[in-house]
Amino acid sequence: MGTPMGLGHDDTTAQRLRLLQREFTQPVRSGPGDGRSSRPTHAPAPVNLGVVDRIRAAVYEVEHHTRTAAPEAGPFTGPVERVYDWARDHTAHLEAQQQKAREAIIYRQGLEHALAMGDTLVIRRLPCPQCGCVGMYWRAPIRRALCVNHYCTDDNGVSNMWELKRLAQDYIARKESVARRAT
Repeated sequence: MGTPMGLGHDDTTAQRLRLLQREFTQPVRSGPGDGRSSRPTHAPAPVNLGVVDRIRAAVYEVEHHTRTAAPEAGPFTGPVERVYDWARDHTAHLEAQQQKAREAIIYRQGLEHALAMGDTLVIRRLPCPQCGCVGMYWRAPIRRALCVNHYCTDDNGVSNMWELKRLAQDYIARKESVARRAT
């Protein structure tokens, strides 16, 4: 099934999830060291458990959202990168607002996957929701994107900062607006 509302089928999020699963679940390997440390008493985990947990949480969120909106969907089974197609297939009949909410979750997760792999350029490409300028910076400690326009500040004179959820909602709204104007 195609995606309604002219949103298009963007499988970038699925590609990022697949890459995260294939390349970033391997534990960081350290060298032999300088010989001054003690030997571990147990072997390290064969995979990076933090990344595995991130992937499971992403799949769970999409599955939970889909099954809440469309209880007849049943549980998701299959390769993790197919969860987004599964969600779209089972919610294609829903109202436009519910489909936009689904797409915003998928887009936000795509941003999260990219950031987990160290790609902060995905944030730089997005326009600021307040002023529209491009070139925001990702501030990992506070998990927000910071607008670099010195005129784009809040009432206290602090640069505007945005959560990924808001950036994703704005992206989906802009994409829908462009699709609507094109028809």
